[in-house]
Amino acid sequence: MFGKKIRMERIIDRNSKRAVIVPMDHGISVGPIPGLVDMKTTMRKISEGGATAVVLHKGMVPFGHRAFGKDIGLTVHLSAGTGINPDPNAKVIVTEVEEAIKLGADAVSIHINLGAETEQKMIEDAGKISAKCRDWGMPLLTMIYPRGKDIKNPFDPDLLKQCARVAAELGADLVKTSYTGEIDTFKEVVRGAQIPVVIAGGPQMSSDQELLQMVYDSIQAGGNGVSIGRNIFQHKDPTAITQAISKIVLHDADVEEAIKLLE
Repeated sequence: MFGKKIRMERIIDRNSKRAVIVPMDHGISVGPIPGLVDMKTTMRKISEGGATAVVLHKGMVPFGHRAFGKDIGLTVHLSAGTGINPDPNAKVIVTEVEEAIKLGADAVSIHINLGAETEQKMIEDAGKISAKCRDWGMPLLTMIYPRGKDIKNPFDPDLLKQCARVAAELGADLVKTSYTGEIDTFKEVVRGAQIPVVIAGGPQMSSDQELLQMVYDSIQAGGNGVSIGRNIFQHKDPTAITQAISKIVLHDADVEEAIKLLE
């Protein structure tokens, strides 16, 4: 659908076909953590750094997106759940595709945790959301991870391969999942997905070098970019770290070139 193609180009760089997405939807799961208190300032910093899109819940759109006049793609997150819940891996749909359209969204996103006790409900919801996205020509980003009481290793390549493929099978246009830790195994995740794959940032890393190396390796494996939250918006210089990541993802820089932007 042509409308979906146009919208995809608002969240993915047209030339490189890659994305630097900054999720800022953490307020529901963990509250107003540092970096997400002054949404306008953080949004301005990451936009100046070259991020292609952000992920926001519906209530935060008026408080951050384009508040400073700079263009950046808007992804409205449809799923929610709190860390206070006895099962923090449970996610429910709190926003419909039509509501996201009214807010001016360029894309929508959902969250699935394979292995969670409510996995079947999240999968069912994903199928319904995917159908609506097809009807409206709305790109769908699916954030999907192996998480649950029986998941021993959330970075297991076989589990991440299945996660990425589940997203594709359910009709996602873009999938976000964890990096396996190795180029060769992540190549398998990308190959099996059939759709573009972006990596999550995970918990805050010990160094900028470590973060940029992970980003670089994921691109070498065929990944299509990143969807990194805390490692960007809680960085001491969100603009500079976004610039460094964008240099790798959108301009094929190596880690040495990118880290110079942080010096």
